[in-house]
Amino acid sequence: MTAARAAAVRIPGRARIVVACAAFIGVVAFCWPFVVAPGAFGSSYAPPLIFGALLVLVLAVVIAEISVGGIDAKALAMLGVLSAVNAGLRPLGAGTAGVETVFFVLVLAGRVFGPGFGFTLGCTSLFASALLTGGVGPWMPYQMFGCAFVGMLAGLLPRVRGRWETGLLAVYGSLSGYLFGFLLNLSFWPFSLDPGSSIAYLPGLPFTEQWHRYLLFDLATSLGWDTGRAVTNLIAILVVGPAVLTVFRRAARRANFEPRVRFEPGAPVASPVASPVAPPGPGAAEGAH
Repeated sequence: MTAARAAAVRIPGRARIVVACAAFIGVVAFCWPFVVAPGAFGSSYAPPLIFGALLVLVLAVVIAEISVGGIDAKALAMLGVLSAVNAGLRPLGAGTAGVETVFFVLVLAGRVFGPGFGFTLGCTSLFASALLTGGVGPWMPYQMFGCAFVGMLAGLLPRVRGRWETGLLAVYGSLSGYLFGFLLNLSFWPFSLDPGSSIAYLPGLPFTEQWHRYLLFDLATSLGWDTGRAVTNLIAILVVGPAVLTVFRRAARRANFEPRVRFEPGAPVASPVASPVAPPGPGAAEGAH
């Protein structure tokens, strides 16, 4: 009998379907300038607010479905500690020059504790840091959703160990820094510039021209900040990643999050060897007569 260590927060079969649907809704919420018909909501300010409220409901449903799979007291304690750590780390960077100090913890925790834990930690840590720094606003659901998927995808990366693992996580952290900024800009791009600008959102344009405008907007306004975030993730994971991974794995072993027991067929048991019988002595032969 061998025991395999389970993830801190498991995602049962039904929750996986809910997460997939949430991912689709999240893509629509981020990419609404390309999928919403002009004038459908009556105002350019309505779509981000509506989709923001929708993302809050989606996140609540996903977390509820994940919790059905089982979140024990040890997983909740670890979730609370890491959420507090991330909330405390965020003001250290404060987004200056794009420096964000919360993503590398999401990547490393999602890697060790599993995709369900990474998804939940992304939501709770950004919510806690928003309350701590006064960053509550219509952008907060988008940030929570983006960070949730950064943590979840880290838990789904291929299983490698040693220097290969650190390099893989560093590359992923760098790419996630760019992707997070690229997607988050879509939530406010349509009303952030004068409509007469060549990089502003213009309802009714074909997708190719609209997409070209947004690429120019991201390149001109956000690429430098996203680079700061990507470099921060890369350096933090390369420098402190191995030590943090060791600490997280030791904590996971000690916590022993709901280990699943699996029975394996063992080696066949050899039958006992019969003890040799002593040959009858001379007295026994005489008694036979």
